[in-house]
Amino acid sequence: MSTDEKTKTQAWSELSEREHRGHWTSRERLEELSLIKEEARRGPDPKATERQHAKGKLTAHERIALLLDEGSFNEVESLRRHRASGFGLEDKRPYSDGVITGWGTVEGRTVFVYAHDFRIFGGALGEAHATKIHKIMDMAIAAGAPLVSLNDGAGARIQEGVSALAGYGGIFQRNTKASGVIPQISVMLGPCAGGAAYSPALTDFVFMVREISQMFITGPDVVRAVTGEEITQNGLGGADVHAATSGVAHFAYDDVYSCLEDVRFLLSMLPANNRELPPSAKSGDAADRRTDRLLELVPDDPSRVYDIRGVIEEIVDDGEFFEIHPAWATNIVCALSRLDGEVVGIVANQPASFAGVLDIDASEKAARFVQFCDAFNIPLVTLIDVPGFLPGVEQEHNGIIRRGAKLLYAYCNATVPRISLVLRKAYGGAYIVMDSRSIGTDLALAWPSNEIAVMGAEGAANVIFRREINAAEDPEAVRQQKIKEYQAELMHPYYAAERGLVDDVIDPRDSRHVLIRSLAMLRNKHADMVCRKHGNPPQ
Repeated sequence: MSTDEKTKTQAWSELSEREHRGHWTSRERLEELSLIKEEARRGPDPKATERQHAKGKLTAHERIALLLDEGSFNEVESLRRHRASGFGLEDKRPYSDGVITGWGTVEGRTVFVYAHDFRIFGGALGEAHATKIHKIMDMAIAAGAPLVSLNDGAGARIQEGVSALAGYGGIFQRNTKASGVIPQISVMLGPCAGGAAYSPALTDFVFMVREISQMFITGPDVVRAVTGEEITQNGLGGADVHAATSGVAHFAYDDVYSCLEDVRFLLSMLPANNRELPPSAKSGDAADRRTDRLLELVPDDPSRVYDIRGVIEEIVDDGEFFEIHPAWATNIVCALSRLDGEVVGIVANQPASFAGVLDIDASEKAARFVQFCDAFNIPLVTLIDVPGFLPGVEQEHNGIIRRGAKLLYAYCNATVPRISLVLRKAYGGAYIVMDSRSIGTDLALAWPSNEIAVMGAEGAANVIFRREINAAEDPEAVRQQKIKEYQAELMHPYYAAERGLVDDVIDPRDSRHVLIRSLAMLRNKHADMVCRKHGNPPQ
């Protein structure tokens, strides 16, 4: 036993003697309170902390300290204990019941937080544990402030039976109630299995840390028993799986420090609730800065690829943006950034990945992001360079019609300021879906390199002039001639502008300045909503 532990044991012994005497002074009660709170913070078993650290994991209090501003945390119900009995629970009633709840600040702004304490019952959820989470969620909704959950729990506390399951129901109900009202962020710092995985799925953003966090409905043992498939926990539901394959996680990190640092950065760009605008920041990047590099970054040949992130860097303040879902559905880029100090959401086709086509995953990724921005008053800038939807049997059978319509619905339903900018290609239905004038964008802009059409010139010529080409003595020469005719007639840079489908064709070097001026004009936009309970978006 350490010297510190001996001192505390002696203090508890002295307090017990006073309890036996039946008389307490105020100072003695304060001493008792200090010891109880220290015990609650330390946990019932000092070795549990050592085991947590040995796994490369921090304790709940250590994680909260990393997330919040120093000294700002105010704990709620630190002395809560369960009242269950049976299976030996009546003899194990640690303070906090395995979850730390409270509020603090991030860069001076209020944030609510709860963190599972794996040292107590493995972070498993019981009735008292759940009630604490319910209370802090209700407080966050009432106060209109973001909620961050630091998840590291073993699911429902089996010894408490159905009461534990009912606790999860209360969490799910509050996740749904808070959706679109306050930002909700889930940080996965340990296992999350079974029904417990649905709470993160209901929140706005999910952060995961490699090797220590996993999410799945049924674990490897169940998978092996039912299907015979052999797979590890990380192979089934690790950070990289969910960040790149399933799309459940928005971000994956190598360590908790960089993870929580980015959680803080994300919070700095979000409003506290849906009644506020995102926080402004003073920008040292001139609003009228010319973006000359764009002429070099984007090739004139529409078939040549480039990285759209270079375009975003050139346009936004100081070249800084925060990409959402960077490893999933890479053919579309969704990012939060600032223009002249004001937060914007950027949706951009990515020619460097699958030529920037829209497919099922890209549509769902962008739709979710558009809905989030619309819910929290974040203006949208859409950069368009899209050849169409991805063709194929797999896409059709997996529901590209239904699932691709999610992006269309999200844009049509959005009431925040919306500006679209066509860089090069904008073909077919994908052009319409990418926030075109016809579905309600506030300003439709284009570069002189734009090609807005039903399809590419080659495909269009093959369809329209098929018989003439086939009957020609030199079919290839005729085909090339017809391609040029189609381009000259229907795909020149000013065709859409002449018909009012593009508001202006701008110099690429003025892109930043034009976007900033346009967003400033739209800042006080008001849109009347249709009277209805809610829409029924495609699922």
